[in-house]
Amino acid sequence: MEKIVERFKRYIAVGTRSDETSKTCPSTPGQLELGALLVEELKEIGLTDARQDESGYVYASLESNMERKVPTIGFIAHLDTSPDLDGKCTNPQIIKYQGGDIKLNDQYTMTVEEFPFLKDLVGKELMVTDGTTLLGADDKAGIAEIIDAMEYLIQHPEIKHGDIRIAFTPDEEIGRGADLFDVEGFGADFAYTLDGGPLGELEYENFNAASVKIQIQGKNVHPGTAKNIMINSQLVAMDIEAMLPRNEKPEYTEGYEGFYLLTRFTGTVDSSEMNYIIRDHSRAKFEAKKDYIRNVVDFLNQKYGEIITIEIKDSYYNMKEKIEPHMEIIELAKESMMEIGIEPLIRPIRGGTDGARLSYMGLPCPNLFTGGYNYHGRFEFIPLESMKKASQLIVKIIENNAKK
Repeated sequence: MEKIVERFKRYIAVGTRSDETSKTCPSTPGQLELGALLVEELKEIGLTDARQDESGYVYASLESNMERKVPTIGFIAHLDTSPDLDGKCTNPQIIKYQGGDIKLNDQYTMTVEEFPFLKDLVGKELMVTDGTTLLGADDKAGIAEIIDAMEYLIQHPEIKHGDIRIAFTPDEEIGRGADLFDVEGFGADFAYTLDGGPLGELEYENFNAASVKIQIQGKNVHPGTAKNIMINSQLVAMDIEAMLPRNEKPEYTEGYEGFYLLTRFTGTVDSSEMNYIIRDHSRAKFEAKKDYIRNVVDFLNQKYGEIITIEIKDSYYNMKEKIEPHMEIIELAKESMMEIGIEPLIRPIRGGTDGARLSYMGLPCPNLFTGGYNYHGRFEFIPLESMKKASQLIVKIIENNAKK
């Protein structure tokens, strides 16, 4: 336990917050820094072919110790943290949770009323933030768990295994993690991302996703003579937001229900820009949502005179249709969980992973838990035991695959 925790703390101290406005890959230099650190660590534990390519992707492999050929498995996690908040966590706190609210600092408290699942974690050791940054369990916990499992296998050569490939990707949080992934060079028959939430999560359905960029060119004149002339671009932006279905926002949806989310808004009277994401598990409803926001823009352009432009870009699609022909890899993970005392929680992801894109690139890639909670915010935390369980699960999957 101690080793995986120290490893994780080392990773989260490196700031790897991705930046969607950047045109480089990776989008931020911290991801290169963490990748270089990981390459050295991988070499130290015995993965001598570890390397970081020019785009920041880290690859390594553990060769088979069997005479018989079995499918090659990959394990993947991402280097970056969410752009929503500073991800350089240098002051994590470890508490033995005895119940009740958790005070992060004088300003922020994680309450049982808001997060009722805390009641199920009494008695666990939790790593939390100090309330000023993300923790970084999404997805540096996944990185720590994969490396911990590889080190265990190297130290226990009596455990038979086939070829294993690992990779750490940049910029997953801004939808670019699979853009330059070398699927052919990776050489896995199938893979798992370690990018899920609480203990037991096993996911092979995710949202269809798109990004939306709306630009509004208003007309600014002196307010004293503005009657019948001024078009305040900020008020037009408010019209757009008001015309989207109020009940189709993240805070009102769950399960398979999709949403529109305004992620960024900047503006003046003269001009404004809005960034949205659109999500839905159903491909038909996903397409309908895109059509709806286009129709809103068309309506307001008729009203105000062609002052709005909209750009919609698909990000990824539901991996379900690519995984269903390969359900044996879901069964492998499920059976491995049960063998080490974990109850599988098979449910749809209300988000996406690199695995969604990779599945459409020919690498079937469902998602496994890391153990973390409350990703993308200052209330993020992880039970330390769950990290060790994730590492044990990786080893068990590899071991069971060798028996096939």
